[in-house]
Amino acid sequence: MAIRRPNYSRKTEIVHGTDRGRSEAGDLVPPIHMTSAFEFKNADHGAALFAGEKDGYIYTRIANPTVGRMEAKIARLEKCAAAVATGSGMAAIAAVALTLAKPGDNFVASTTLYGGTFNLFTQRLRNFGIEARLVPPEKANSRQAITSRIDARTRFLFMETPANPTLDIIDIAVWADAARTHNAACIVDNTFATPYLQNPATLGADIVVHSATKYIGGHADVIGGVITGSREMMSRIREEYLHSFGPVMSPFNAWLFLRGLKTLAIRMEKHCENARQVADWLQSQRVVRKVYYPGLATHPNHQVAKTQMRAFGGMLAFEVKGGIQAGKTIMDKVRLCRLAVSLGDCETLIQHPASMTHSTYSRSERLEAGINDGLIRLSVGIENPVDIESDLEGAFKQI
Repeated sequence: MAIRRPNYSRKTEIVHGTDRGRSEAGDLVPPIHMTSAFEFKNADHGAALFAGEKDGYIYTRIANPTVGRMEAKIARLEKCAAAVATGSGMAAIAAVALTLAKPGDNFVASTTLYGGTFNLFTQRLRNFGIEARLVPPEKANSRQAITSRIDARTRFLFMETPANPTLDIIDIAVWADAARTHNAACIVDNTFATPYLQNPATLGADIVVHSATKYIGGHADVIGGVITGSREMMSRIREEYLHSFGPVMSPFNAWLFLRGLKTLAIRMEKHCENARQVADWLQSQRVVRKVYYPGLATHPNHQVAKTQMRAFGGMLAFEVKGGIQAGKTIMDKVRLCRLAVSLGDCETLIQHPASMTHSTYSRSERLEAGINDGLIRLSVGIENPVDIESDLEGAFKQI
């Protein structure tokens, strides 16, 4: 008899999720299954597991109870049927791309992407005979611009929203409809928003990926990625890519993600609150040319963000007068903000995309993606926002 799941609120789901099942020992916190292999009851049992005739565990590269619990929780929060955990966010994106596309195929992506993703798409996948067709940011919500790049060999459409580092907002429903019309998969990188603020699957996306390292972990102490979607698609990715290439998540990392997830709601609410306050303050600073935050009415896609996000996140960017040198000066003069290239941590992190995370772009590619020389990306932490502002103000005085 199937057990009916209670219809909990999002905050309660994040705390409890799939953790309600009792272990034999009655552990309140799920145990870590730190083992590489699992013992069979007998030869027939082992053969049945390998043949897929019985459920169970064989080898942690294939499946592990702790990793499986983490996958189930993320899938539930993303309103998807299943999930696959990977060793990093880039492993998640590579797993999807190399499962869906083969030599001679192509895919469509927004131009503004995390630098590692851009390098994978424009350089590494080219070695496999897979072509990236990019849509510039000013046309990213144009159905005509998207469909003009699609043909019979287009296997998927990929976007980040909010985008890294410019916080561009892409209309997920427009991309999902274009993908569906042309029998391609729609993939959304939901790292910046998290499942707490945005659920792309409810807007038509087929696959949702995360660098779980960021907000899902939340404490700068673990690396991992996750892919969510239909059971059929997740089984395909697991069997065609994960089992052979092996970029799996360790059980200990999965356990850390389960721990981090319990505070996701309260962390995200504070990140959002602080980011909005800092964004408002930045708009009043004379050295700041422009502020990029989807929660501001001045953001060009503010209305789209309002329709597909519950709140606007903890990431923002701002452009300072003085270009690259001014940006570097600010990097060197902040004291509270930590100069590091990750995001989603409790501490406020600051970095200069042109010289750091997005140095994989040529200068012309970077400018086309809207990543100007003086652009600074800020992952707003959960500190007192007044202290963040004071730290930035001190650095601004050095320009």
